[in-house]
Amino acid sequence: MRHRGNVNGAWNQECGMMSRNAEIKLTFDLDDENLPTRIEWEASEARDSGPKPCQSMMLSLWDSEKKTTVAIDLWTRETTVEDINLHFYQVFHKMADTYLRATRNADVSRLIHEFGDGFGDNLGLVKQQHDVEPDGGEA
Repeated sequence: MRHRGNVNGAWNQECGMMSRNAEIKLTFDLDDENLPTRIEWEASEARDSGPKPCQSMMLSLWDSEKKTTVAIDLWTRETTVEDINLHFYQVFHKMADTYLRATRNADVSRLIHEFGDGFGDNLGLVKQQHDVEPDGGEA
């Protein structure tokens, strides 16, 4: 059976499947010291169209030929330390979930989650189990 591409996609000869392009766009306003004053992102596959603001971002790109990670880490001057702490806490847990999906290695994923929990506990971002009664009330 012969397939043809359409407006939303094209036939990929290498894998024998339909493929399509998706785009993620990052836009920054920089001050005279090249520090971001505004960060916006938008994605062609997002539910809501148009640019969305954010205050900090961490983008990691893997180069398999060089076996190295290239990273773009930015935050605006208005980003608070508390926001950075919460962002890192959530990223650790997101990394654990992504690691599990990519490798199916539940043991290492659990270790990453435990690290994230320790990070959050150390910064007071999460309540310790012994601080909460079984019924959900404060101890």
